[in-house]
Amino acid sequence: MSPLPPGYRLVDVSESRKDEFLEVDRLAFAFDTTPETDALVPITFEWDRAQAVEDPDGGLASVHASYEHQMAVPGATIACSGLTWVGARPDQRRRGLLTAMIESHFARSLARHEPVSALFAAEHAIYGRYGYGSAADDVRVKIARGAALRDVPGTDGLTVRMATADVEKHSALVAEVHGAAGAGRPGWITRATDAWRTRMLVDPPAWRDGGEPLRIATVHDAAGDVRAYALFRRKENWAEGGPAGTVRVREAAALDAAATHSLWSFLLDLDLTATVEGPMLPVDDALLHLLVDPRAVVPKVNDNLWVRLLDLPVALAGRRYAAPVDVVLEVTDARLPANAGRWRLTTGDRGPDGTWAAEVTRTEDAADLRLDVRELGAAYLGGRSLAAQARAGLVVEETAGALQSAAAAFLWPVAPFCSYVW
Repeated sequence: MSPLPPGYRLVDVSESRKDEFLEVDRLAFAFDTTPETDALVPITFEWDRAQAVEDPDGGLASVHASYEHQMAVPGATIACSGLTWVGARPDQRRRGLLTAMIESHFARSLARHEPVSALFAAEHAIYGRYGYGSAADDVRVKIARGAALRDVPGTDGLTVRMATADVEKHSALVAEVHGAAGAGRPGWITRATDAWRTRMLVDPPAWRDGGEPLRIATVHDAAGDVRAYALFRRKENWAEGGPAGTVRVREAAALDAAATHSLWSFLLDLDLTATVEGPMLPVDDALLHLLVDPRAVVPKVNDNLWVRLLDLPVALAGRRYAAPVDVVLEVTDARLPANAGRWRLTTGDRGPDGTWAAEVTRTEDAADLRLDVRELGAAYLGGRSLAAQARAGLVVEETAGALQSAAAAFLWPVAPFCSYVW
């Protein structure tokens, strides 16, 4: 464990120190809140997963926590320690506090048998040096009202209803559809706790930025079952040419193409509006394929999940592969030496779903590919190509043909994505 400065120490944080913990978070991220907002918005992590560094005077100098996630990976799910709430007081920076916290997070996660860690990065430059790789992207779009969508069979039998979002009325519905909509998508994490289900629907006035209360649109089939939903609000605006309001979508999820078409047709045709601002969407979202004129969309691509392999053989054997492969990976890992060295990844018979399981074992055989654990984490969810990383000089091929084989096996036909920041 990296040493802390004299007088500093890592401590577990109980809920009795909640106010101190939250104060460090506010100072680190330069925001303020109100008691009214805090009363509505639940803390979503469990306090037995919260930790901090105390300074010599006993105050909290930096904080972090983690979530107990089950994360979808290619063809499976795996226990994932979701690192979150990482921050240090501005007057306590550059003292090695983050390094000590990350190393403690790794050790605690491994003790809980969580072979993978993931996070959303507030700053790109920080987490790569701890072995996290950027493993997924998301896209946000601005679309003009009235944008045309291609026809989809099955929309005739669907209807859309709109209501004011309500935690008691809608949290179970949203959780059910959200979970089903993401089935099979690597990186997808369902919201399993009441705190998270509440958090997605709360609507403090301070969050509205002059807009209306949070609304929910639901798409129903002929039997009345919900096939899609969107959480959104409109913000009034008037320009010289007339109404120019904005629809801001917090989250949208749909079970199939027809439901996607019906949901977005509704959002793109609300009176007195001119622009729809989409939520985080996967880069292969159905909406992007349905737009008649994709050039009319203003997209912005951002990094989504960052992934860190903590127990390399368990993590690599915990996912499925898109093609057969037999490859020796020589991995460097400056933070977790148990991951370093040569590993043979070998797939067996093809499964009924058309994918391959793999065994991962230590070997003394010569390496076929050389790479750092950071690049392996980037490729883990199937959205980053090992071949592309090799072109950047981040993966080295030692055996001709090994790169092509491994790249094909690691890639996945569905883009990885997590729909909400935690």
